[in-house]
Amino acid sequence: MKKNTAVFLDRDGTINEEVGYLDSLGKLKIFSQTAKAIKRINESGMKAVVITNQSGVARGLFEEAFVEQLHERIRKELQKQGAIIDGFYFCPHHPTEGQAPYLRVCTCRKPETGMLLQAAKDLNIDLSRSYMIGDMAKDMEMAARAGVKGILVRTGYGADVDTSAVRPVYVAEDILDAVNWIVRDFE
Repeated sequence: MKKNTAVFLDRDGTINEEVGYLDSLGKLKIFSQTAKAIKRINESGMKAVVITNQSGVARGLFEEAFVEQLHERIRKELQKQGAIIDGFYFCPHHPTEGQAPYLRVCTCRKPETGMLLQAAKDLNIDLSRSYMIGDMAKDMEMAARAGVKGILVRTGYGADVDTSAVRPVYVAEDILDAVNWIVRDFE
């Protein structure tokens, strides 16, 4: 069975505005170009998969159920514009802050590769042919560790990332610029 190619997407600062801890549905502001970008991923035949650290769970700011509710809201908002997310993966842990059972070192918290490996297993993804779009150094570190091409967006925290340290394959203005580059590279 042929393996899929995926575009992994960080959430906060990449597909929606960075607001610190996104702890209420009212704070969710999806970037205007996100649906178009994800629709291009869909049309290319690649999978669109969100990979996000959510240490607010460990810190007691919100529960896992809220993260799932927020992801369902994102999914529905994007579907209205013809854009489909194939999967959402999140890490609720933090290694030094929070409360049990979330206060722990894990293999899923970026820059560790656990979420990518789980998505690859669940969705039959070839990581060596896949991409990661994110706004933080840890997104690029995770991509490199997993053998995925990392694309840094200058939205969210991306404007302040030192690219000489993390070496993305491309630096994009936003998610749409990143996806346009990926589609050209993929063809």
